[in-house]
Amino acid sequence: MMQLWDLGPQRQTDLVRLLGSDAATMTRTVKRLEHAGFVRRRPSATDKRATTIEPTDASLAPRHQVAEIWAELEECATRELSREGKAKAVRVLEEIEANLALASADHAQQDADRLTAPEKLTRHP
Repeated sequence: MMQLWDLGPQRQTDLVRLLGSDAATMTRTVKRLEHAGFVRRRPSATDKRATTIEPTDASLAPRHQVAEIWAELEECATRELSREGKAKAVRVLEEIEANLALASADHAQQDADRLTAPEKLTRHP
């Protein structure tokens, strides 16, 4: 929801990429959010194959509460860190995120390669 609140309507495929998710998980999440009345799905205006996800007015009600909880969590997690320590933690977490994104992309490519590779036939004399 935070991505949709901050960035506005997004294609579902872009949300998958932004959040480092997979298509099946994103589909389930969007369905749950849609059922709860927090998002609506619409065909993309520019790509007939894509679906755009947009926040509803109902999703705006908990936005302030989510922001407060997020800020409280951030404060608890970094309370004892100096300004330099906080900056270092952010850098390290960004590196970890980049490594995980790269690993995820590598696995997705390996899976795609396995699905498209022609099967090798073994012949026995």
